[in-house]
This record gives sequence, C-alpha cells and structure tokens, in this order.
Amino acid sequence: MKNTLKVERAILNLTQDELAQEIGVSRQTINSIETNRYVPSTLLSLKLSKLFNKPVNDFFKLEDND
Repeated sequence: MKNTLKVERAILNLTQDELAQEIGVSRQTINSIETNRYVPSTLLSLKLSKLFNKPVNDFFKLEDND
C-alpha cells in the first residue's frame, strides 16, 4: 500500500506529534504509517479521513502487489 500521509500532513502544517495527538495515537505510529511499516486500522484511517476532510482513498492507495 502506498500513502501520501506525509504530504497531507504538510499541507495542514502539522508535525507528526500534532497529528498523532489529534487522532489519539503516538508519534511513532504516524512515522510508521508514513514510512509504510504499519498499515492503519479502519478506525484510524477513518479518523485521518475526517481530519483531512478527504476520502481515505485520497491518501491510501493499493499497489498491484497488494
């Protein structure tokens, strides 16, 4: 899975820590998502969608090998 979370976070001018606090996770979780080491749960994806005011598919994309 590919994601644009880092770009979306930069658009809102949020640090990893600020984003983490907004959605109730650790900064390490945000870092792991951005570096594709962790696939977020449906609940976490929906929280990000709500915060960014965008559909989940706008920042998480399946790749051919997924």
